[in-house]
Parts: sequence; structure tokens; C-alpha cells
Amino acid sequence: MSTERTTDVPCGTGADRVRTVKMTVLAVTGALAAALFTSVPAAAEPVGCDGPDCTPGITAGVVLGAPCRDTAHFVFGTTSWGRLVFCGSPRRYEPRYFRSPSMAGIKEFGVSCAGYENWVAQAPDGLFLACQSKNGAPLWGRGDV
Repeated sequence: MSTERTTDVPCGTGADRVRTVKMTVLAVTGALAAALFTSVPAAAEPVGCDGPDCTPGITAGVVLGAPCRDTAHFVFGTTSWGRLVFCGSPRRYEPRYFRSPSMAGIKEFGVSCAGYENWVAQAPDGLFLACQSKNGAPLWGRGDV
């Protein structure tokens, strides 16, 4: 009687399986690493928004003249009859909702606002913007100062 061990699997097949599993693990790890390090934009470019109907963060159902809190970010609201208002604080008084000038939607702080003079807008981060002339050039600036 022989003490040799015999199997139906040819020699080296187990090693091939281990090698295949290792290669698969390496390929998956490489794909995951590539996905993690691939450049992805941090924030999407603002979609063309030129009015209040596409501006996020507008509070519905506010009362014209009622007190409000934040005069810097997400300041816009609408009344029950649809009038656009903004939260402002004139001459150091408590902030209140006032009728809004024409609103230009979502705009970027510090860029030209030619054609929107005396309008207001909102930056992508919610900052209240107003079209103001600086050194003869109209630019979107902070609307709460």
C-alpha cells in the first residue's frame, strides 16, 4: 500500500486560484483608489438662474414689516399674495421684511452686474447681494452693508 496522496486536481491549480484571487483583489483595490483620487469638482457651477422662481431658500408666507433674523444669508421671502420681500435693518433698527427691488436670481459675489443696476440677488451660498458701482464698474457686493 502506497502512502502517497493522490487527488483529482492537477498540481498547481490551487496556486493558480490563489493567484487569481490576489489579482482580483488588486484590481478592485486599484479601481477604488483611482475613484478616490480622481478629480471631481467640489461644487457644481450655478445653473442659469435669473429670477426668484429658481432661487433656493426663499421663505414662504412672511408678513411685510414683520421682524426677521438674518440680514446676510437667505434673506428673501414671499408674502401670502406673492410679493418678494427681503430681511433688512435700516439705520440700526431691528431687522424687518421690506419690499424687495427686482431680483436677479443666483449671481456670484464680486463679478459684473452690468444691466442689473439697483437689483438684488443671492450668491450660491445664500449671501444677500446688491448690484453696486465700485470705481465706476457695477459689481455684485454684499447687500447687508
